[in-house]
Amino acid sequence: MVNLLGSVSLIGWIFIVLFALIIIGLVVAIILLVPLKLWFKALTNGAKISMVKLAGLKQRKIDLNPIVDGFIAVKKAGLYIDIDEIETHLTAGGDINKVINALVSAENANINLSVDLAKAIDLSGKDVCEAVKNVLNPKVIETEEITAVSQDGIEVKVKAKITLKAIITKFVGGTGEDTILAKTAEGIAVTIGALSDHREVLQNPDLISKTVLAKGVDKGSAYQVLSIDIVSTEIGKNLGAQLRLDEVEIEKRRASIKAEEIRARAMLEEQQMKIKQQQLQAEKIKAEAEIPKAVAKAFEEGKISVIDYYKMQNIIADTNMRKAWTNSDEDDKNN
Repeated sequence: MVNLLGSVSLIGWIFIVLFALIIIGLVVAIILLVPLKLWFKALTNGAKISMVKLAGLKQRKIDLNPIVDGFIAVKKAGLYIDIDEIETHLTAGGDINKVINALVSAENANINLSVDLAKAIDLSGKDVCEAVKNVLNPKVIETEEITAVSQDGIEVKVKAKITLKAIITKFVGGTGEDTILAKTAEGIAVTIGALSDHREVLQNPDLISKTVLAKGVDKGSAYQVLSIDIVSTEIGKNLGAQLRLDEVEIEKRRASIKAEEIRARAMLEEQQMKIKQQQLQAEKIKAEAEIPKAVAKAFEEGKISVIDYYKMQNIIADTNMRKAWTNSDEDDKNN
């Protein structure tokens, strides 16, 4: 009987020791695997997170602080976002705090913004908080100086201010401010270019604003254009006059080139005439060189007498003298 009690007591001690070891092992495992500080922080802020979930996040080497802080903020804001959604959004590169702040602002302002849309806007690289703010308070952007030329050839430089109201449902996939600025600048340039008189811009700038606004520059955009206002106008160069001056200058250059061509052609013809005269002079000299030979041959053959030869020389001398008198008279007349 005593032996039986002793054996039972021994078995009981063994169980006690095993149970104690199990408890100690669980405690050690919890200490090693579970971030107790963050778990306690979440618990005391009314955002209960299971130890298993925290242990799993820790094992995946995920930064737990923003997840826990985000989950606490979600609970305090009264939103229904699962911790797994927070983890997914953060690992995708999103900012859960901006999403939460945007959702809270939208709720207070009675703006219909779903959790999925808020996360999508944030992941698209746009500021979801700014989007909600722009729904409540339209923003104003200003174009750079836009230069256009009216049909009368006058250059006109204008700047415009555009008032935008965000359309929260179009922030994902809709075009942004840059596209609206580009379309507005194009519309202003085209509208000015269609004006017959540049003074219409100065007299009625609202005409340009209304015309551009009617073109639907906010089509497909994440914003609604509430107004386009011309804030400054400046008259630039008279391009029409400049163009006419350029045309005159071009015609002047063409005439100069043509005159130069004519002068060059005349010089070429003059040179050709001189060469021809030289050739004729050479032929004359050559022919004159043959005269004495012909005269000598005529003397030898008896075809001409000395008297005939002197008569011929007298006739030539007389002819040269008459030519000299004629040239002298013409020079006197010219002088």
